[in-house]
Amino acid sequence: MKFGLNFFPSFRSSDYSTAEYFAQCLRLAERADALGFNSIKTVEHYFYDYGGHSPNPVALLAAVAARTGRIRLITGAVIPAFNHPVKLAAELAALDNLSNGRLDAGFGRAFLPKEFDVFGVSMEDSRARFEEGLDIVIRLWTEDRVSYDGKFHRFRDVHSNPRPVQKPHPPIWIATIASRESFVAAGRRGFNIMIVPYAAGGIGNVSEMVRAYRQAWCDAGHPPGAEKIQSSLHCYLAETHAAALAGARPRVERYIEVFAEAVGSWAGHLSAQYAGYGKMMDSITQTTIDSMLVNRQALIGTPDEVVEQLRNHVDVFGEFEPSMQINFGGIGDAEALRTLELFASRVMPRFA
Repeated sequence: MKFGLNFFPSFRSSDYSTAEYFAQCLRLAERADALGFNSIKTVEHYFYDYGGHSPNPVALLAAVAARTGRIRLITGAVIPAFNHPVKLAAELAALDNLSNGRLDAGFGRAFLPKEFDVFGVSMEDSRARFEEGLDIVIRLWTEDRVSYDGKFHRFRDVHSNPRPVQKPHPPIWIATIASRESFVAAGRRGFNIMIVPYAAGGIGNVSEMVRAYRQAWCDAGHPPGAEKIQSSLHCYLAETHAAALAGARPRVERYIEVFAEAVGSWAGHLSAQYAGYGKMMDSITQTTIDSMLVNRQALIGTPDEVVEQLRNHVDVFGEFEPSMQINFGGIGDAEALRTLELFASRVMPRFA
């Protein structure tokens, strides 16, 4: 079983500065590389303290690449709707070269109305822009010269440089939250998926969509068992249950605070492309550390407790890679490193 870290900024300036957060991420990445973790993932968001300190995952992952030797680098995820795909293809290929072929390219549709409003992109075009942008990126990576005449992008005779190190291209991941259509489309095209149980309406709901993904993968004739799934999970370990809850509680509260601020932009918005998202976002703002544990949406506790929590996730989802947020909500170095070390020494060996 493989394990990864997920750097998703969710803090206030009273917790630390953006520069201090990035420095912490790089220290954690170096140590995770040495401890045998498989991947580092980071996000593309804007404007808010929820994710907005990372507007370009390529920048942070390039810094991670310079300080590590083997760990995989995952964009989790870049947004074709907010980036010209010709530029996106070149930037991602540059990161694949900087890391000597360690890039996993994750793509997403975005879901915050404010981001669409500011970029002047209609949420109703979300899926079409996503699909067209991804199609262009793949063609630019795999074809010598590309001409394109789409709904949103038109160009002729483009040879993209640099070319990716990995052939035919880096592994592709799709960020999927609560749209069954997205799960099925990813399976049909043979792409890996990144899931978010705490934001997907419950474990039962997302497990059904994972089954639909695996079925679409097989129905499309892709090799059985070759599909990959990552699950984003908050993770906080301590030597005792009480210490884990006491330490994680204010950090979870900070995370939900900044998340609620960002999803507040759903007020007054309706979109056929995001059916039920407004209601789902309302439920997220009611999340607590207790509800996350009851609903099996986080890894919080002693090493033994986290082992059992992980085993439960394997029972529900099958084989998957946890992508763990260990420095969420303004967590300091000492706590984040403790979680990292305890996880590596007392959880990972149980899944060897």
